[in-house]
Amino acid sequence: MTRVLVPLAILEGESISSGLSTLLGPMDVTVLGYHVLPEQTPPDQARLQYEDRATAALDDLVAEFEAAGGHADHRLVFTHDREQTVDRVAAETAADAYAIPGVTGPVDRLLVTVTGDVAVDRICSFVVELVGDREIGVTLFLATDDEAGGRESIEAASKRLSEHGIDVETELAVDEPPFEALIDAATDHDAIVMGERAPSLRSLIFGEEAERVASESVGPVLVVREDPAGASERGDRPSDTT
Repeated sequence: MTRVLVPLAILEGESISSGLSTLLGPMDVTVLGYHVLPEQTPPDQARLQYEDRATAALDDLVAEFEAAGGHADHRLVFTHDREQTVDRVAAETAADAYAIPGVTGPVDRLLVTVTGDVAVDRICSFVVELVGDREIGVTLFLATDDEAGGRESIEAASKRLSEHGIDVETELAVDEPPFEALIDAATDHDAIVMGERAPSLRSLIFGEEAERVASESVGPVLVVREDPAGASERGDRPSDTT
């Protein structure tokens, strides 16, 4: 089954909205509770101090996902490097996507962007699994300076989703700044699905673009990984514990 990794700063009270737990109902979810430590703090010491509180919070989050009809598990990590930790756990769990939680109520419509050098087939497959037979509409969005090529590409993706019974609309932004056009298109949508851009998901989820999209759109952002099976195996520093 498709797996989504949901990283949360668990001791800072970061949580999920009911809309996100319901949206991810068809997915296998791994909630990654992490806490970033000062360089001088040993993770084992932090675990002794905070593990019970963090685990209780993670148990509650898993219960929320399961109450929404999904399946979830959790991991707890005390680390000095958030990006490295998320990257490692994503590889270990073969996560198909990451979630930046955001805030949303019931999700009635998704904005799915296929702009740029992204794996459109993987994005479409993810959306098919995510929507399933639910009445969630999809708007496919593409910003391009090649109107003819862009229209051909977005219509092909639209046809693929429509074949699975999904209500699809398309929006083509020609010769417009891609980020600004995406944020404008996000109005009246409850969540955004976007693709990983090579070579690393970390540059997207922790970089300026994904954070700005999440901040400007407010709602959840799901980032589809390009190739979970081919993710590089990277170990965390010795100071990272699970």
